Amino acid sequence: MATYDLEEQEQLDELKTWWKMYGNLVTGILVAVALAVAGWQGWNWWQRQQAVKASAVYSGLQTAAMQRDAKRARELAGELIDKYSVTAYAGMGALLAAKVQVDAGDAQNARVQLAWAAENARDPGLRDLARLRLATVMLDAKAYDDAMKQLAAEPGATFAPRFAELRGDVFAAQDKSAEARNAYDMALAKFDALAKDDETRQRAGYKEVLQAKRDSLGAAK
Repeated sequence: MATYDLEEQEQLDELKTWWKMYGNLVTGILVAVALAVAGWQGWNWWQRQQAVKASAVYSGLQTAAMQRDAKRARELAGELIDKYSVTAYAGMGALLAAKVQVDAGDAQNARVQLAWAAENARDPGLRDLARLRLATVMLDAKAYDDAMKQLAAEPGATFAPRFAELRGDVFAAQDKSAEARNAYDMALAKFDALAKDDETRQRAGYKEVLQAKRDSLGAAK
């Protein structure tokens, strides 16, 4: 029994010595981990709260859009951007508000909303969609160079046919038939590359529109 107590005492002494050497370090690590966990939980809670509040504002924006209240839609989109830019609702709100502005004939404010979404929307798909719509607004304003700048960077595969098509539209508007044909050919090729799934095949009408635009330019010379 005395031998056992002696061994136990030796182990205890070793533990005390180890703790003197590394105790502060271990304590510091445990505190850092605890703070990191608390910070992460706090951040997640804050994000959830932001999303809930942003959802309520976006709901009001949807109502304003249905009522075609361009001023109210613009104000609510501004609130989403100013207060809740970290949420997906800000990008969606900017796109929705831009549509309301376009329908109201206010292309300038629509461009502001779309430009923000193109740069800052949380979802890459929303950024691509914003660039596409912004380029369309610029095309309507005959700002061809600006439109092409928005279409320069390659989008995700889902939007690739539409980007190529719009490049064709811009070229066609400038009477650049050869460039427009090439762009429409690229749009058709990109659409065919996507048409392996049933959902894409169901959009065969879109391919017909592309082909009609291509055919209207005649054969390449």
